Amino acid sequence: MDPGNNTGISEFQLLGFSEKPELQLLIFGLFFSMYLITVAGNMLLILAVNSDSHLHTPMYIFLANLSFVDICFTSTTIPKMLWNIQTQSKVITYAGCITQMYFFILFTGLDIFLLTVMAYDRFVAICHPLYYTVIMNPCLCGLLILVCWILSVFHSLLHTSMVLRLSFCTEVEIPHFFCELNQMIQLACSDTFLNNMVMYFAAMLVVVGPFIGILYSYSKIVSSICGISSAQGKYKAFSTCTSHLSVVSLFYCTGLGVYLSSAATQNSHSSAVASVMYTVVTPMLNPFIYSLRNKDIKCSLMRFSGMAAQKWTIFLELKKHP
Repeated sequence: MDPGNNTGISEFQLLGFSEKPELQLLIFGLFFSMYLITVAGNMLLILAVNSDSHLHTPMYIFLANLSFVDICFTSTTIPKMLWNIQTQSKVITYAGCITQMYFFILFTGLDIFLLTVMAYDRFVAICHPLYYTVIMNPCLCGLLILVCWILSVFHSLLHTSMVLRLSFCTEVEIPHFFCELNQMIQLACSDTFLNNMVMYFAAMLVVVGPFIGILYSYSKIVSSICGISSAQGKYKAFSTCTSHLSVVSLFYCTGLGVYLSSAATQNSHSSAVASVMYTVVTPMLNPFIYSLRNKDIKCSLMRFSGMAAQKWTIFLELKKHP
């Protein structure tokens, strides 16, 4: 029996999306492709920001951190699912399940907090442009990122410690492709009233609270943009927010869609399919949203690609003529 486990259960079964053997290869190929695109796209974004000194500004520093979190977020669930499909096993150990749940909650919280910090950055840039460099100084940026990590760690520890006190009986099948908090609570055979209260209260603070902050920031941004006299000035100001606004809308709309679908159908498999949108699709699309809508990122990626191609050519030439 693992430490903290109040029962003799040592493992769970992750049922995934389908029991049909003929669909396993299709599911594996689809998720493997999406995982590779997610990692490659976000890694390119991080390298582009790090390699270009012009992008060493608060907005792009936060973006690089968001890309790193998205890689970790996806890596928490997808590799284990792919491994289970490859080995034709649905098993995850109790310790592995708790660990996966901890990191999933951690990186979900980081995503939310970083998106909120990025909204504040755009608020300062548009509403207080003359004081932007003074307010968003490197010290404050580092402090904001640190606070995001601290809040996320404590939030994740809270939920994990609450699950550790639960007892699990004979029902060890999780109708999901990862150890999701709500599914774990539903599987418990001990009293879960306190867990549910903590889960809903934490959701209000960690999800709804930052969302209100984002809405407030954009209400001020829209008000400031409306005050700009020239159409060109309005377009330039709003264009700096479109990428972030698109990512926020995608993240919150998919999350809300998962919640509503699970509440409406009470079907765990439907919830698992819907959760793919915010666990896999959103992190995969984020780099494309920022690169396609942002000239600075596109130019940096082109320069980085040119430098990489040049170095590769030099390397090949050296191999030919040692």
